[in-house]
This record gives sequence, structure tokens and C-alpha cells, in this order.
Amino acid sequence: MSETDRGVVPRTPPVPLRPTRRRVLVAGAGAAALLGVAGRARAAAPAAGPAVPVPEPAPGGLAPYASYWFPDSLPAGAPGPGIVWRSLRRWCPEDDPDLAHNTATVPLAERFTPVPANGTARAGQARIASLVSFAPTAQNPSQGSPTADYYALTHWAYIDELVFWGGSAGEGIVLAPNAPVVDAAHRNGVRVLGNVFLPPVAYGGDLQWTRDLVQRDSLGRFPIAEQLVRVACAYGFDGWFVNAETDGGDSALATRMREFLRALRAAGEPHGLRITWYDAMNSTGRVGWQGALNALNQEFYEDRAGRVADTMFVDFRWTPDTLAASGALADRLGRSRHELWAAVDTESRGWNADVRWDAIVPRTRDHVVSYGFYRPEWTRNHLTDRSPGAFHHADDRFWTGESLDPARPAPESSWRAPATAVADRSTVTGLPFACSFNTGHGLRWYENGRITSDTPWNHLGLQDRLPGRRWVVDTAGTRPSVTLDFADAWRGGSSLLVSGVLTAPVAVGLHSTRLPLTRASVVELVHAAGPGPVTVEVGVATREPSAPGGPVPYTWLRAGIADAGAGWRTARAGLAPLAGRTAYALAVRITAPAGRPVVWRLGALSVHDGAGGRRPAPPTAAAVDAAARQDGRAWLRLSWRAAALVGGRPRHYEVHRVLPDGVRRFLGGTCGTALYLPEVPRAGRERAAVFEVRAVDELYAASAAARAVLPWEP
Repeated sequence: MSETDRGVVPRTPPVPLRPTRRRVLVAGAGAAALLGVAGRARAAAPAAGPAVPVPEPAPGGLAPYASYWFPDSLPAGAPGPGIVWRSLRRWCPEDDPDLAHNTATVPLAERFTPVPANGTARAGQARIASLVSFAPTAQNPSQGSPTADYYALTHWAYIDELVFWGGSAGEGIVLAPNAPVVDAAHRNGVRVLGNVFLPPVAYGGDLQWTRDLVQRDSLGRFPIAEQLVRVACAYGFDGWFVNAETDGGDSALATRMREFLRALRAAGEPHGLRITWYDAMNSTGRVGWQGALNALNQEFYEDRAGRVADTMFVDFRWTPDTLAASGALADRLGRSRHELWAAVDTESRGWNADVRWDAIVPRTRDHVVSYGFYRPEWTRNHLTDRSPGAFHHADDRFWTGESLDPARPAPESSWRAPATAVADRSTVTGLPFACSFNTGHGLRWYENGRITSDTPWNHLGLQDRLPGRRWVVDTAGTRPSVTLDFADAWRGGSSLLVSGVLTAPVAVGLHSTRLPLTRASVVELVHAAGPGPVTVEVGVATREPSAPGGPVPYTWLRAGIADAGAGWRTARAGLAPLAGRTAYALAVRITAPAGRPVVWRLGALSVHDGAGGRRPAPPTAAAVDAAARQDGRAWLRLSWRAAALVGGRPRHYEVHRVLPDGVRRFLGGTCGTALYLPEVPRAGRERAAVFEVRAVDELYAASAAARAVLPWEP
């Protein structure tokens, strides 16, 4: 999937490559001409992982990483430093030492589509696939890492499918997504696919790997198809993106590939797994990117026997005519034209990319097909300042547009932000519901407004369900800045910050919901103000707007005054007058003395039926499974048994260190039942390090602790 106009043929054996898409290879100008107009031709390059701090290697190889394999046979020679070559055919979950660290546990949530915030976003039409490389293929941490410099994707509301992009001939070409990505996506109703990447020959691709993938056993079965299903079921993700770009095959190999896809889909269907096929190999067995669904590649999507793949990623060579023809062919096949993803390259230029939007999502008629972003993590990678705040500002602009308000899009420009075309979706459908505006990374970790760790961190599994529309702001006066901020928080690593001079009341739309309200229902806010006092109201809408872009009919409930410098305070409003109705949306409205600057933070928002005070059941059998000690530090693997399902599954687990003076220090969290802890320092001459594991529920109530102890060597 890389441009083919600036490459150099490699002269060394395959190694883990880190090129951008503009370093893809061609055999010369003639090859570029065959592939199409210069500058538009594409072939898939090894995924270039973003530059991330490389942690110190763990003694004893204790650090768990996201899994990657070759289908069966391995490359010649030896792997590079930090790379492990594995055969997928020989993989067995019972023998996988990192299984507990790589297993996602959050189930895929159901979504609903609220009335769109603007009149141009269409429900039930185009959707978005997102191909993201979160880190290099090798040494991608299983459970987060001690840095805030991370692509902490939060705009799940516009995404239908996320592909865990990566792979290279020198590392591995079958990638399973790591658990935090899957847990965060599932919490927001987004499917996550692993990646099967058969690289171009120019990037070290070997046709033998394609043959390994589609091999049959003596009984006529496809063992690698069965293994792919086993991996997805064991790790808890949703299917596979299959990208066959190794040239040199023939029609017999193409037939075998189609049969393999059908077997993969049949084996995965009982488990709800999906397949996306990338437009590369065609029915001749050769690689010939079509930029369309047509007669040359149709058999990998739909053949005479029916569905082969669930969706197709249409190569970058598409034109308005080829997309129109692709949609028409999908119609004739009885398939939804919105199961076709038209590739949109954002790796190099992000929102400056030249995209013929009307060929995909025209403003004045039905959407032609859906679209797929290739490498939208540009919003982080292109920044000089990669602090969390700078990243989220850029990411909000990418998904919402220059106005940073999906209800009031900026005048049309070359970039058509997803919020202006695709209807957002939400999973907030049941009580209790809470959000502490935690993005899944931060500079510190906060609990009840206090810092319990000053170490930067990332772990998407700890991310909240954030407002999908960022940010819908209604005011008759000057619009203030509304953003996610990392300088202070109530819980996690961030809070919602409203700042500026208020010349009129300001309403900020938060979550779209489907919450059934009872006489016991209450809404709670945790907020803080400075430098001046702020009057706060909470809005609950019990019906939707009458049309896209219409005003949300909130009922406003007083939530008190946040006094300057008073710190975090909790306000509660009863919802008994709304009992028997459904809350369709939540918002806050703040008022301040005219002309006075405002700095107001929302640390947490929750709606529940008065169930506060009940603690979740604790985990049990916490234990140090393995450890290494060196120079007064320890690296260890901790595990525990899941908390009993009393009142529902835990939201996640948190691990703290108990210091000799009784102070508890946050070390990490996960949705699973295992966590790797790097470089835990010995506190003075303590005889043993004490760790506590707690289950945390949807309202952030913590259970009693399960303890584990690591003795220090004398």
C-alpha cells in the first residue's frame, strides 16, 4: 500500500524495515507506468511503526509482546535483535506463555445511531475502516508502556472496523492485535481485525509464504485457516484482514486462495469472525491492483457459491468511475455497496491529503461506497510536540474538522472530516454509566483528584467511553476552548477543560445515550473551577432532535456552584421527575460573571440508580508468576483470578504497590488477569515488595485487595 515512485530495490537480505510509504519499490519507470498514473500507484510496504521510546530489555525475557508469526516456514538466516520468528501452524494456546497478557476480555458492545449532529452526516450509508500501526511489529508491548507518547485513538464513534496494521518479511507477517486496543474498541462497539500481510517480493516477500497460508492437509482441510480462527478466539478479537501482495502466482494459486478464504470464513462464522480482503491478488494469481471491485477480483469477495469475504478494501488506484462501477456491481451481487472500503491515504499528509471526496461520500446524493483510512495515526506522528494535549487537538481536527464542532462544521475545504459525512454511534445504553474523561494515556495517574503515580503511561484498555461528538458547544456569546486536558484529573490521566472568557451561558454536549431512567436514578458530576466561580447545570434530553442538526431538547438541572480554588467537588441531581423515560443525551451548561475568565474542569460524570457504596467482588489468588531482580529493581509478571460476577463483570483491575510507610502507588491496570510490571525499585531496605490488585466497577468503586509479595534478595 505504498507509493511506488521513489523507491530503491533492496540489495540486502530481508530485515525489519521501517520505511514510509514513499520508499516502496518499483523495478523502474516502466513498472510505474504499468501501475497507473505516477504518484497514485500503490503497493504495500512493511508497516512503519511510529517512533516510540524503546524500553530497557527485561532481564530473563519477561516482557510480553503482541504476537506475530509466519504462516509455516520461516525465512532463511537468523532474526534481528529483539525479533522472534514463529510458525503459526505450530502455535498452540496451551503453550503460549503470553496468552494471559494478550487476551482481550471486553465483549463487543452493541451500538445505536443517534440523530446526527449536522445535516450532512448520513446514517446507514458510508462507514469507515481504519488501518493503524500502533507500534512496530516486533516488541509491541502487550499491556501498555511507561510513556504518554502513544496513538490513543478516541474517535471510535465514526469507525466500523479497525485493522491492526503491520508486518514485515524480517519480523512476521501474521499479526494479532494487542489486548488494550481490542478492549477499547469493543467498549465502543468497534470490531478489530488482525492482519495477514503477504509482502511484495521487493520487500522480501516469498511466494512460499502464500503457499504455506493456503496449504491443505491430507484430509483436504486448511490448517492455517483453522489456526487463524483459534488465534482470534483465544485472543478475543474479531477476524482478519487478508492482504496478498506477493506476486508470481498463477490461476491455480488464486483458486486455492479463494477456497482458503471460504474455509476461513466458514470456520470463523460460528464465532462471529469477519474477513476483509485487500484488492491486490486477482483471479490470475498475479498481483494487479484494480482500484475497484470487478471481474478480476470479484471471486475473492463473492463467487457463485455466495459470500467469500465480508468486506473489501479497494486499492488506492480508484477513480470516480471505478467506484461507481464497484458500487453497482455490489448491488447486482446482492451485497451492500457500503461493504467496500475505498482507500484514503493519510499516512504522509493527513488532512492535507488530496482526496476526491465526491467519488465516495458526495454531499448531494447517496454515498457511493464506504472508505478506509490508511495510517490515520499521522495525527500523532507528524507532530513536533507529541504531548497528549497536542495530539488530541490534532486528532480532533482530523475527525471533526477545523471548527472542532461537528454541529457547526467549518466551511468546506479540501479535507472532509468524518463527522461531516458519517453518522456517529454510541454504546451508552445501560445503567450504571460513568466517564472520567480518561483517554487511555497520560502524564500522571490520578485517583479522587490525587496523584498516585507521576510516571507517564499508556493503556487503551483503561480508556473511558468518551463523548462521540467533540465538541458540540451552544452559546449566544463567545465560544470558549473545550478540550481534553492532562494537567489535572479526577481519575485516570485527563479531564474535560472549558476555558476562556464567557460572555453568555455555554452548553457543552457530552454523550449520546439510551439510558432508562427510574425514580432512583441520579446524575453526578465531579468538577472544579478557577479562577472565578462557575454555576453549573446538567442537561438530560428525554427525546431526540426532530431532524439531523436540530437542537437537542435538554431539561436543565442545577448542579451547584464551583468556587474558585475550592478543588474538586461532587454535585448530584435526582432524576425522579423523569422516571419512566429514556435519557437520549447528556450535557453540561456553565455560567460565569460576564467578562470574567473561566477555567472549569469536569472530572467525572455518572448516571446510576443510587447503587453507590457497594464494592465489587475482589479478585483472588494474586501471585508473582515470574520475576527477575537486578541492581535494586525487579521485573515481574503478576496474575490473579477474575473477580466473581456479582452485579456484573469488573470494568478493569488496578495494581498498586504498598510502600513501607503505607502509601499506595499506582503501577498499572488491565481488563485481563495478568500484568507485567517493569523496573519496580526496592524501597530502601524493605524485605519484600507488596502488591495489591483490586477490581474496579463501572462507577470506579474498587474492591478489597488481593495481595502478592515479592521478596527481595538479601
